[in-house]
Amino acid sequence: MMASRDIVIEPSVTVEHTDRGPLAPDELAALIAGDIPAGSYVNLGIGQPTRVADHLDPASGIVLHTENGMLGMGPAALGDQVDPDLTNAGKIPVTELPGAAYFHHADSFAMMRGGHLDVCVLGAYQVSVTGDLANWHTGEPDDIPAVGGAMDLAIGARSVYVMMTLFTRNGAPKLVQACTYPLTAAGCVTRLYTDLAVLDVTPRGVVARQTFGATVAELRARLGVAVGTS
Repeated sequence: MMASRDIVIEPSVTVEHTDRGPLAPDELAALIAGDIPAGSYVNLGIGQPTRVADHLDPASGIVLHTENGMLGMGPAALGDQVDPDLTNAGKIPVTELPGAAYFHHADSFAMMRGGHLDVCVLGAYQVSVTGDLANWHTGEPDDIPAVGGAMDLAIGARSVYVMMTLFTRNGAPKLVQACTYPLTAAGCVTRLYTDLAVLDVTPRGVVARQTFGATVAELRARLGVAVGTS
């Protein structure tokens, strides 16, 4: 049986924001956008990760890739900007930035699989403390699988960020010792961005970088995993 992994508190790294509540989705998207290195090539997964596009600094040089065949995607399209033929992989109308390029779906997946993306931001059902990702199927008989390009992105991108709530609507932890849902990829997750905490996945455990509306000790009690100090 695999030994339990700790959520590690590093005094020089961990900041507990107990003077506020959990992050709202757009606050979380803005936090992620600010952490993506300038000049990166980035893919944003379907769902909440697409919000990140609306918070990127135009001067950062970050280039957004979509698996349906586009480089240079801009923020979500609004009003007269909406073009039904210009959407991201989630079929959300988007804008294009100067220099945007379009290509075949197969070429897009070749970019993903070939290690040409610096960062991808994905949603998840579960993430394990060793960085395993489950985000395409709950395993329930009536659940509709949604593979998409997640498996290709998870193993192809240099850094995999996960954007999710830390708990389900029923209060069940989504950060777990071992995933119980079918895996998308093993050991691929670099960092978790959640409404209650930002967590790095490291060889010695999950390092809490920031918490929002809760302390690390409170999250440990809810998650049911041990908290260590380094």
